[in-house]
This record gives sequence, structure tokens and C-alpha cells, in this order.
Amino acid sequence: MAQLLGTSVKAIHSYEQGWRSIPVHAERHLFFLLSRINGSPEDQEPCWVKKKCPFELKTQCPAWEFQVGDLCWFINGTICEGAVHKDWREKIRICKSCECFPSIL
Repeated sequence: MAQLLGTSVKAIHSYEQGWRSIPVHAERHLFFLLSRINGSPEDQEPCWVKKKCPFELKTQCPAWEFQVGDLCWFINGTICEGAVHKDWREKIRICKSCECFPSIL
């Protein structure tokens, strides 16, 4: 786990024991790796289809621009619920309750 996240074994132990909170970059990396385990991204409907995004909104969204509708939760600057979110913590809180978020937890 330490190698995958680019950190020390001691840091991993600290996260597991609750002595330190998991940094944003490590959390994002872990979610990304876990999401790739559960099936092929090609088998999934893009987020803009699932969410029925209007054309004007989806064409402004980075997930649509880069054609990564299975990674909308991972990409910063996506227009979820009609707004770009301020930071990762706010975004992932909303994404975890979305049907587009992979069932990795």
C-alpha cells in the first residue's frame, strides 16, 4: 500500500490507527486504484447519460470534454449538481452519494 500511494509504511500505519488523517492526494489515488478493480470502464454508461445533463452544461464539463464519464468523481472541475465544487473534500462528499460513483466502499 505504501508503494502504491508513494508514502512510507509508517504513514500508512498512522492513517490506519487514526493518528493522522489521510491526505487528499492519497485518498484520490486510493479511490482511483479501487475503481479500476471493479470491471471495465467501457462497460459503464458515462455520467452525463446517467445524470441526463443538458447539452449546454455537459459541454462545459471536463468529464465530457475528455470523455471520461466513468471518472467524473475523480476529475476536479466537473459540473455536478449544476456547479463546480470548491475543493476535493466538498466534491467527494457529494460524489459518494451519486449513482456515478463506483461501488468501491
